[in-house]
Parts: sequence; structure tokens; C-alpha cells
Amino acid sequence: MTISDWPINEQPREKLLKKGPESLSDAEILSIFLRTGREGASAIDLARELLTKYRNLRQLIEIDQNEFCQIKGLGIVKYVQIQAAIELGKRYLQTGLENGQTFTNPEQTREFITLKLRAYPNEIFACLYLDNHHRLIGFEKHFSGTIDSTQVHAREIIRTALKHNAAALIFAHNHPSGIAEPSQADIDLTRELKKTLALIDVRVLDHFIIGDSGAVSFAERGLI
Repeated sequence: MTISDWPINEQPREKLLKKGPESLSDAEILSIFLRTGREGASAIDLARELLTKYRNLRQLIEIDQNEFCQIKGLGIVKYVQIQAAIELGKRYLQTGLENGQTFTNPEQTREFITLKLRAYPNEIFACLYLDNHHRLIGFEKHFSGTIDSTQVHAREIIRTALKHNAAALIFAHNHPSGIAEPSQADIDLTRELKKTLALIDVRVLDHFIIGDSGAVSFAERGLI
């Protein structure tokens, strides 16, 4: 049975139109982008198989083109459709979160840095450079490391802060393990960088660690 043979109120597209996109399961959302299944399996059957194999949408989306296209029932057209949908979502979320945006609360910052850093398979250490009114001057991905560590050099951050004439900074890095809890090394590094940057009159407002379930704020934890 194809999806078109289902009762109309159970078909993903019609369900979305009637009840809203939040009413759909991950498999139902994925089936809309897949559009078709394969012989003996509808698009939603195929979506459920993929989510069973890869456990969640993120792991499925992050597989490379070659692996994706080798799965029976998929192919280059479906790969392009899904990648385009991901990029559309990123660009939508990024609208208004570029230079000139004022960062005044942790939730706003979480949204920005999660969009920027979550998908990387290795650790990335980045800085948001802000003016006196906490408006974004620049965002820099300074250091790239391994799956569980990154070497951070204060000299590079100081040089960039001076270049931007920044008054304040927010640090951010991702944990590819998915666990956003800060390590003692993360805490010590943040405090050392804060002391160093204070020498050039640049304030460190926060440090965020991005994981699968969200981003941890050092300021909210009283760690900075």
C-alpha cells in the first residue's frame, strides 16, 4: 500500500496542513522529502528503516553522499533534496543573526552558536566579537581539533579582538561526543583567557559548549 492509499488524515502532507508540522513524527517529516519509496515499501516505510538504522535524523543527515546514495531506494536526487532542505533551514535561522545583531540573552546566543558549530565531527573553538552594546562585530572559528580536544592560543584571540576593536567576547566550542558538560580543562582555559583578555580591556561574557541536547552556558553555571 502506498501513502496515497492511506486515509487522507493519516497522510503526512495532509496531516501537516491540518495539524501543523509539529504534529509529524521524524519519519513522517523525512518521508515528505523522500517523496517516494521503493518496490514493496512506501516513503514512510523507507524513512522508518533509515531512522532505525541510523538512530536519529542527525546521524542520517550527516552520512556522506556516497553512503547515502548506495542505500536501496535513495539516490542522488533524494540526497540533493534533503541537503537543500537542511541549507534552507540554516539560512532561515541565520537571518538576522549576523553582524549588527545584539546578543542580550543566553537563549539567543545558544541558537546562533548551535547553528554554527553543532554539525562538526571534530572540536571547533570559536569566538563572537562584540562591541560595547553587545552587537556582533565578527564570528571566527579559530581552532580546529580532534574528536575530543582542541589547542587554543590566546595570542590569536587577542590579535583578532584588537583587529575588530571588540569590547567583549563570547567563547563557544562543540563536543562531538554529544555531551555538553564542561571539563575542568574547559573551565581552567576559560578563566585563563578571561584574565589575559582583561589586560587589553576586553570582557569575556560567557562560554558555551554545544552538545546533542543543547548548549551549556558557563555564565549560567557560575563558572566564569
